[in-house]
Amino acid sequence: MEKKDPIASLRIKEFNIFLLVRFALVFAWSMQFILVEWQVYSLTKDPWSLGLIGAFEFVPAFSMALFAGHIVDQKEKRNLLAWCIAFFSLISFGLFFLTNSDYVEGWNSKNVLYSIYALVFFGGFLRSFFGPTIFSLVALIVPKRLYPNAATWSSTTWQVAGVLGPAFAGYSISLIGVSKSLSIVFGLVLFSLFMVFFIKKKPILNHKKGESIKKSLKEGVSFVFKTKAILGAITLDMISVLFGGAVALLPIFAQDILEVGATGFGALRAAPAVGAFLTMLVTAFIPISKNAGMKLLTAIFGFGVCVIIFGASKIFLVSLMALFFYGVTDGVSMVIRQTILQLKTPDHMRGRVASVNSMFVGSSNELGALESGLTAKLMGTVTAVIFGGTMTLITVVATGVFNPTLRKLDLSKDLEEHEKSE
Repeated sequence: MEKKDPIASLRIKEFNIFLLVRFALVFAWSMQFILVEWQVYSLTKDPWSLGLIGAFEFVPAFSMALFAGHIVDQKEKRNLLAWCIAFFSLISFGLFFLTNSDYVEGWNSKNVLYSIYALVFFGGFLRSFFGPTIFSLVALIVPKRLYPNAATWSSTTWQVAGVLGPAFAGYSISLIGVSKSLSIVFGLVLFSLFMVFFIKKKPILNHKKGESIKKSLKEGVSFVFKTKAILGAITLDMISVLFGGAVALLPIFAQDILEVGATGFGALRAAPAVGAFLTMLVTAFIPISKNAGMKLLTAIFGFGVCVIIFGASKIFLVSLMALFFYGVTDGVSMVIRQTILQLKTPDHMRGRVASVNSMFVGSSNELGALESGLTAKLMGTVTAVIFGGTMTLITVVATGVFNPTLRKLDLSKDLEEHEKSE
């Protein structure tokens, strides 16, 4: 029982292997992103070139998302993940090659830059497959009664790797340079490719294998929009990330408003991750499935309040605490959202539902940064952040009023049903 065993899912050997693979992949991907940013800016000295990195990854990831979900639902998940990792290794090796002066000696800097952009574009295409494949695979590794516990540990793994990867990248650039740092990325990807084969092949649960792409995609999108709990969770996540992206403006706060310099910037950047990480550890010991809908709404409402406090603050410690609780509330909502998606999605539609989720939620990170930058230019930085937090609060209240299914959602009942069926 999950209430008595906070490490229940960790007792499953394949789930531990899955977490190890996920950690290595997220660490490598987030590390690689920082290395690419550094290299591109070193080549161009143009801030716009950094924006293009996000654009080249976002466009294929968004446009291919639904098709990727269809493929994921039609294929065996372990092998599909292995193929994704194998292609990722080609990208990381290509970037290692392009950043090694011995290999590209005599190349025009523009040719190197365009080649890097091409690999980033290919990476965006690959990203559209990674999310749905991982989401679908974890559901085949752990029993349904352990989904909340598994979601907690999986999200915690993602959070830790996502924090450590960029931090290690910054350190390794100064110590061994970009190219050798990318060789570490390549090594991590190969390690994850080796480890994934310790997970057994999983059955294909989609009984509509061979169904036309048009019909398959329509069914997936239709299911999301008809399932109020999933639609509400996705909408809340998308809006909160879109309008609550205060972290995108942290350099401005650190340098011009709080005047705390690079050291203060590092602390501000780390605070949300620390809050989210600690919260996800706590949720492993204190399940939050009961009255999950109200807890989700409360968490995101708190998220919006933290954004407003951060935007209005001119005191470093207040700003730091606001960002810490920003991470705490985001951690709670992340675990609940993942649990809702796992419990409410039929096995044969996991790829397509995860793809719809990635289209709206995944893309909102890039769009949120764009929204923050645009509103900061039009309204001023402080006003833009407060506006974003206010829009988050309005969205939460509106969702609570117009989506009673989500408001009254109690996942403990779903878990009890799954326990009886098992």
